[in-house]
Amino acid sequence: MKISYGYFFVFILFIIAFSSFKRKEKDQQSWIRINLLGYPTQSGKVAVWASKTDQIPDRFEIIEKESAKVVYSSTNIKSFGAYGPFTKTARLNFSDFKQNGQFFIRANGVISPLLLINNDVYKGAADFCLRYMRQQRSGFNPYLKDSCHTHDGFVLYGQKAGIKDSTHFDASGGWHDASDYLQYSTTSANAAYHLLMAYRDFPQVFGDEKQANGLDGKNGTADVLDEAKWGLDWLLKMHPEKDIMFNQLADDRDHVNMRIPKEDNQYGKGFERPLYFISGEPQQRGKFMNNTTGTSSTAAKFSSAFNLGAVLFKSQDTHYSKILSQKAKTAWRFALKKPGVTQTASVKSPYIYAEDNWVDDIELAAALNFKNAKNDALKYAELEKTTPWMLKDTAAHYQYYPFINLGHYELAKQLDGEEKNKITGYYKQGIEQVWNRAKTNAFYRGIPFIWCSNNLTVAFAMQCNWYAGLTNDDSFTELEQANFDWIFGCNPWGTSMVYGLPNWGDTPVDPHSAFTHLKNYPIDGGLVDGPVYTNIYKGLIGIKLSEADEYSDFQSDLAVYHDDYGDYSTNEPTMDGTASLIYLLAAKEAQSKPKKH
Repeated sequence: MKISYGYFFVFILFIIAFSSFKRKEKDQQSWIRINLLGYPTQSGKVAVWASKTDQIPDRFEIIEKESAKVVYSSTNIKSFGAYGPFTKTARLNFSDFKQNGQFFIRANGVISPLLLINNDVYKGAADFCLRYMRQQRSGFNPYLKDSCHTHDGFVLYGQKAGIKDSTHFDASGGWHDASDYLQYSTTSANAAYHLLMAYRDFPQVFGDEKQANGLDGKNGTADVLDEAKWGLDWLLKMHPEKDIMFNQLADDRDHVNMRIPKEDNQYGKGFERPLYFISGEPQQRGKFMNNTTGTSSTAAKFSSAFNLGAVLFKSQDTHYSKILSQKAKTAWRFALKKPGVTQTASVKSPYIYAEDNWVDDIELAAALNFKNAKNDALKYAELEKTTPWMLKDTAAHYQYYPFINLGHYELAKQLDGEEKNKITGYYKQGIEQVWNRAKTNAFYRGIPFIWCSNNLTVAFAMQCNWYAGLTNDDSFTELEQANFDWIFGCNPWGTSMVYGLPNWGDTPVDPHSAFTHLKNYPIDGGLVDGPVYTNIYKGLIGIKLSEADEYSDFQSDLAVYHDDYGDYSTNEPTMDGTASLIYLLAAKEAQSKPKKH
């Protein structure tokens, strides 16, 4: 059988470009970055040309993989200057190409990774990321088919509620926060809320392949709802009585070594771990004290998760729904007990979740009680119109959390006229602040490279998506897509930031995780922290790369990312970031289907 030279050429380039292992191509000076997951047929589609030369292509082509034929050619190229490690960059827009299939982009002799275009490119991605959430379970862990942290926990700082230190409360369950085994109420409540919201807004996207305990087997409930309930059950334990609420379980003494969860005994009381009561007052932060000022930020997140859970479980489990509804009320009152933020505590290091805003949390809780608290919701919305990080080039770790104002969305959906326009206008203000930074570079990157920058990127894409849905204003559609594309490979490093997704592309293989490092267990679906400013990276404690940097060609004075176990700042997966991504992936899958007329 004869093979055309054109087909042979593309085939050879395919082999070179898509070998399953990672390697540095020392002679390559230009690259084409794409969303490795692919693009729906009708969506906007932009690749980024990134070069260490002065070259900008004047034309690019799309080559069909199967036939090796050029099926599209375009000069729709928007040139930009230097960015990060690159001298010249450009946006290659092929939004008008609507053929389904598998392709490559070619420009100036450079071939892109495999390009997929069809309306199923995001199918199953949200459920795939649920694998990581199940793997993060504490109590019974379905991935390990074993139990851990069943002795938690003993109380600290409980004097204000008349609780003696070291009093035991059952706090087993929930999710480990990241690759360590700390558990935070604020991130867990936010994660549970995102999962609940994903099921509420896009139930058709999710399957039922697991039991409530996470093991194989259908149980008549969508897996995402099972996962949300796992989080809610733990939050109920963390708010056992109306005047008792805990902010975290365990602390940074966890970081003494890497181990499998059931080996966790770092706190001087066997396998029991400390429970930090929400006192509304400063607590330990290494050699210092944190800046806790009140009870609102965490307690309001509890209230919101309980309220939404009560609505969604009402038709399935009336008794459980009533419990959640009652707890939502007591959590609301706890939030108002002392307005202010509750920060996390640490014992050995200065690193904490330094949350510094709380009115957005109260707004969300009020929005979910709209009939009784509409005026409260509007009042608090006015107090934080724009999530503060959007106005800045940098911020402290989790300083403005969640990274999106969920209250604006839930409130705007229930308003109309001028009231709705005012709230959606707040979203627009934040988007424009980021756009003013993003429009100057080819990646449309306006998100600050702070710790967990991927979490901010996902949140911002959600905000753009919500703004468009609430207003029918598609002005920021390309900006939204650029942020989504960034997560899945259209970034300077050319890698997806989600472990194992897609399984044919470049994704993390050496994350900062005991599961992979000690046991070589895959952490499917975990969203890693993402790139950080180079000056932040250089100032962090205890980072040492364990292997040669396969992305060394793409590091710069601007930002770094390492797929290396030794870099906890850029390559550690997070539970709450993954939960947010599950919502975004569900939205993308649902919206990729052609609308029925």
